[in-house]
Amino acid sequence: MEPPARPLLAQISHYLTQIYPEPGPSCSIDSLCQEILAIMRLGDHSTAPTPHTNNWSEKDIVLITYGDSITQEGEKPLKVLKRFLDRYCQPVINSVHILPFFPFSSDDGFSIIDYDQVNPLLGGWRDIRSIAGDYRLMADLVINHCSAKSHWFRNFLRGEGVGHNYFKTVNENDDLRLVVRPRTSPLTRKIDTSNGEQILWCTFSHDQIDLNFHNPEVLLAFCKIIRHYLDKGVRLFRLDAIAFLWKESGTACINLPQTHLIVRLLRLLIEFAQHDAVLITETNIPVTENLSYFGELDEANWVYNFPLPPLLVHTLLTGSSSALKSWLMSMPPALNGTAYFNFIASHDGIGLRPVEGILSEDEMAQLAETTKRAGGKVSWRTVTGKKDSPYELNISLFDLLQGDIHGQDDLGEERFICAHVIMLGLEGIPGIYIHSLLGTPNDYERLQRTGENRSINRRQWTEERLNVLFSDPSSDQARIYRKMKGLLAIRTAQPAFHPNATQYTLQIRPEFFGVWRQSPDRKQSIFAISNISNEEQTLALATINLIDNQLWYDLLSGDTLNPAHPASHFEPYQSKWITNRL
Repeated sequence: MEPPARPLLAQISHYLTQIYPEPGPSCSIDSLCQEILAIMRLGDHSTAPTPHTNNWSEKDIVLITYGDSITQEGEKPLKVLKRFLDRYCQPVINSVHILPFFPFSSDDGFSIIDYDQVNPLLGGWRDIRSIAGDYRLMADLVINHCSAKSHWFRNFLRGEGVGHNYFKTVNENDDLRLVVRPRTSPLTRKIDTSNGEQILWCTFSHDQIDLNFHNPEVLLAFCKIIRHYLDKGVRLFRLDAIAFLWKESGTACINLPQTHLIVRLLRLLIEFAQHDAVLITETNIPVTENLSYFGELDEANWVYNFPLPPLLVHTLLTGSSSALKSWLMSMPPALNGTAYFNFIASHDGIGLRPVEGILSEDEMAQLAETTKRAGGKVSWRTVTGKKDSPYELNISLFDLLQGDIHGQDDLGEERFICAHVIMLGLEGIPGIYIHSLLGTPNDYERLQRTGENRSINRRQWTEERLNVLFSDPSSDQARIYRKMKGLLAIRTAQPAFHPNATQYTLQIRPEFFGVWRQSPDRKQSIFAISNISNEEQTLALATINLIDNQLWYDLLSGDTLNPAHPASHFEPYQSKWITNRL
């Protein structure tokens, strides 16, 4: 980032000049700068954020949920969600990512009709502010596209009004041969408008029309949206599908330099407006490209750790940690002011693009086949010059881990909990999908109703039904919830699990996976070790170099360990968090 002493106006101008080298006679860089400052209510009097500050700690856990993942007849879902958070998530979950809670026309919220309003079926801004008052709130900035039913797009069809020039169109001279696609649907859509036939750019679907950031007015519109969200209590901004933002004929139209510049500009504006706000980029792409969104510590505060879900699933399905270890050893530590956002399951499926070059085509095909045998679906994408390639595994994580590559067994619950123990022990901030907290199985009824593969992992529970299940200690939901909440309570009390604490990958047998974490003050060490096989294992404690003049404890079992003992016993999928400090 530019030196903090540099006036804010000059920093904004610096980025805009690179994004828009020829802004046009009706829109100068100076006028753009002044309008942005006015929209964001900033000026050179605004204080700069302290650089390289970690506005997070080991106590930060993010719950990922739709606004209506839990419903109750006669009540707005956001009120029900707040009650669920207060009753079942405190004190171990302090942040919540509410997936798009705006009026929408498709894609379960990611085709936004109106960015300024809360979907009235969910509730209103008062409900959002209520949640934001007690939890750190993450909201989606769906910035690449919007709905074909939005007022912006209606004005585009009319040829006048706000939004009439916001959309990306294609002309006959554009070279689209290299465009990278996350979908198999056609890239373009022809439509009749008041200005004649237009060809629209549609990266994701024909209801999700790509916005044209070549037009500075689109950037200004999103500055207004950001300011509005800040005023409503949003503190974590998730830039959805950001990698596809800028398009240029003859290029892959992904991760272009202008996209990175816009991320830098938004980071600058958000941090000046709210020093503890966080920008997170959602880039489901190969690992090197994903890490590029850290920039020079001037882009994303957090990046999604997209290789983790497929690699962790691969590890537990095959009983070998070799690929996970190799990848983790190659990952640079996140520097102060940045962090990884770790997750295993989410509202989307388990993406396979991030492990291209890490897992072989045969290993990815094995994941796809195992998913289908477990009752899941596989989504595909078009690869230029090649056949369609598996893009995403669509399945409930709970159901996927009820067996391994050889078939179903009776160790599913142990395998499922092991996956989360591993994730919670890694460098980064954990994101827990609500359906992982609840042990939700595949939702075939919703899948059949919508015809969308991702619906299989987007169940809606009623509050009444959950309360009944939680009152039955033998139900899957009660057992998983109890174990997950217990893990989170232990995890959030350990300084060695600070998102930026030191991490080393342990070189132990492939039947095990382990890391060593050390707290920033170096007072606490944790050896987080898991048996990732379906057989009992023993591990020689000498291999992890426990200091023999200290007492060591397993945080998960409460047992005291003797470093002089030759070996430690692990049940199938058992984990131990071995620490020198309770």
